[in-house]
This record gives sequence, structure tokens and C-alpha cells, in this order.
Amino acid sequence: MSTLSIQLPDSLYKSLQRLAKQNGVSLDQFIAMAVAEKISALTTEGYLQERASRGERTKYEAVLAKVADVEPELDNQLPPA
Repeated sequence: MSTLSIQLPDSLYKSLQRLAKQNGVSLDQFIAMAVAEKISALTTEGYLQERASRGERTKYEAVLAKVADVEPELDNQLPPA
């Protein structure tokens, strides 16, 4: 495990303390989870961008053309606006 020393604005620190307490975890655990979530989000974004760059519009349209043009079943419809 590594130790990290950071400086935070008082308001951010107080929010961290409050949220950690609400979630029943220590401040260290809360910060570690927040960093893990951010890393996961950025990693996922990069993965999706890489996958999208390999896609071909013509192949996408060919697959989409196979989908029947019918109304969705009642339980799959969006509610009226």
C-alpha cells in the first residue's frame, strides 16, 4: 500500500467526511473507492473509443437492415411525453 498526501479545500474535505460517514466507511476507503471508480470510467471510455474506431459503418448498416420494422411490444414502449 502507498501513502498519498493531498491538500483539499475545506468544503471538499467536509463533504468527503460526511459522505464517508453516510456510507459507513473510513475516509481512506471512500477516497480509494472514488479513485477506483474514476479509473474504471476512464479505462472504459478508452476501451469503447478503441472499439468504435474499429467499426465500419457499412457493416453496422447491414446488420441494422436485418431488424424488422415493427412497433415495439407494449411493455417495451416509451411512455408518452
